[in-house]
Amino acid sequence: MATKQNPKKANLLDHHSIKHILDESVTEIVTSKGYPEDVRMSNIRLFIGVIIIVVALFAQFYNKKFPENRNFLIGCIGLYPFRGYVVLNGILQLVIYLKEKNAILFTYPPPGSFNSTGLIVTSKLPRFSDMYTLIIASADPQSISAKPPVELTKSVTKWFTKDGVMVEGLFWKDVEGLINEYAKETKKGK
Repeated sequence: MATKQNPKKANLLDHHSIKHILDESVTEIVTSKGYPEDVRMSNIRLFIGVIIIVVALFAQFYNKKFPENRNFLIGCIGLYPFRGYVVLNGILQLVIYLKEKNAILFTYPPPGSFNSTGLIVTSKLPRFSDMYTLIIASADPQSISAKPPVELTKSVTKWFTKDGVMVEGLFWKDVEGLINEYAKETKKGK
């Protein structure tokens, strides 16, 4: 179970606050169960963002003074807003839309396991709803070791007091149960 910390408190009128606390707790629980976090997608997003910034800095701090670099600046002005920035930002948004979707965590398989694929943990908390959905699926659905996704949908009122304090023990138990259900699916198939 989690180490003793300050209790996690959410504004019950703000579903983003509730979802953020639940998602952070899910990440803690899954990684504590031996699934190391896979940060490759975050690194790709950061790399594309750095390229966007480098293009902007290159245009801003070009080595020559204004009259001499006029053609270069015209080229950067023409390139930056239309092709460079828009294309790179479009690629960044495409990666987020196609690969990440609602994922809150990508993992590698646990060390020493025979499973060759990690997990994708996805969550949903629709606006004006108290039903939180947590889905655990294989990171590579095409893999031979991929198993069907498991899902938990429950009201967030089961995990928060009326003051907005999260009852971590109950949430921890539900998420561990979902992870164990996914692991059982792996054992049943053999």
